[in-house]
Amino acid sequence: MKAAPVLRALAGKPNLQQTLVHTGQHYDAAMSDVFFQELEMPQPDLNLEVGSGSHAQQTAEIMRSFEAVLLDRKPDRKPDLVLVYGDVNSTVAVALVCSKLNVAVGHVEAGLRSRDRSMPEEINRLVTDQLSDLLFTPSSDADENLQREGIDASRIHRVGNVMIDTLVRLFPRCEEPKLPYCSSSSPYALVTLHRPSNVDDLPWLRRLLVTLADLSRELTIVFPVHPRTRERLDDLGSLPDANSRLQLVGPLPYLEFLSLQRHAAVVITDSGGIQEETTFLRVPCLTVRENTERPITVSLGTNQLVGRDLEKLRSAAHEILEQGEGTIRGGISAEGKGQKRSAEAIPLWDGHAAERISDVILQRFST
Repeated sequence: MKAAPVLRALAGKPNLQQTLVHTGQHYDAAMSDVFFQELEMPQPDLNLEVGSGSHAQQTAEIMRSFEAVLLDRKPDRKPDLVLVYGDVNSTVAVALVCSKLNVAVGHVEAGLRSRDRSMPEEINRLVTDQLSDLLFTPSSDADENLQREGIDASRIHRVGNVMIDTLVRLFPRCEEPKLPYCSSSSPYALVTLHRPSNVDDLPWLRRLLVTLADLSRELTIVFPVHPRTRERLDDLGSLPDANSRLQLVGPLPYLEFLSLQRHAAVVITDSGGIQEETTFLRVPCLTVRENTERPITVSLGTNQLVGRDLEKLRSAAHEILEQGEGTIRGGISAEGKGQKRSAEAIPLWDGHAAERISDVILQRFST
């Protein structure tokens, strides 16, 4: 979702050639192949097929495989720039390889900080930003984080949010929810959980599921289950009775998930990207984390942090449901253009971040 608009913005530029490398970190067909189709991305030129593993195993395998890709190229075909995205293991692994081989790195979504180093993603962000030559940030708080860490301002480029580029482009194709128990006329909650702090702690996960089951007595809850989370649910065994209104489904394609977000009464999540999308769509979001690397979604958006306080989760959900029709939802029009209330709330979250990234790259490497 982050790479697609940048690939498109750079496509066809004079004297510019792109090679798309898929590390294979996300290898499940429902979380990889379908996204290439819906986002109309070209098939990868290379797939490293690293698969799953511990953080160390996965990072090491990506480094080993990607180093071979760079070393296999003749000196005159060495890339001028390697773009990495977000905060996953692929991001930091590729940045480390490039830094050792003196290849410039551009980090898309740089500067985000949760200030919680127990999160593997936070380590990935910190290391990647220190190694990157071009840091493309989504918001002013990210700029400030990088400057506090001693990164020269000349390397920092605030461009906006590429996730919103994808949302704006595909929103016109977003239809009514296809699941039979969801519709825009009947309130439902949408849930996603995948972070280790929530799903690897099985006693906590069980208590969280009991809370969701309680909420499902008031409205339908749709829970597309990440493969990692599915494994932990299998470890739990029996799940709490929710009178069939807690609907656990498999991972969904982007467009179908976007439709569910657009019409949800509330979204309960631990995902960073969903905090951003719900803010743009003006859908209330309850984040089951103690912190967020996207604080702008709290200060200017629709996001609330509920942490591991299940009573706070219940009361916040009830308050949102009681607001009913007063809740602001559907923040962009059918034509995909941002309305004042949402798109202008956060500067540069306007669907044109990738174009700004392209401009910076072309200016840097045209001389």
